[in-house]
Amino acid sequence: MKKYVCDICDYVYDPAAGDPDNGVDPGTAFADLPEDWVCPLCGASKDDFTEMA
Repeated sequence: MKKYVCDICDYVYDPAAGDPDNGVDPGTAFADLPEDWVCPLCGASKDDFTEMA
């Protein structure tokens, strides 16, 4: 699964790790994150993330 980086603070969402502190289990693809999920560091929306090459 591809990683995504926040355009605002450079946080990297890694699907293998998920975001357990915010209720996202490891193995959750970026596309499967809830629409109201936000960057755990800066609060940016999913729209502010870019797929990493």
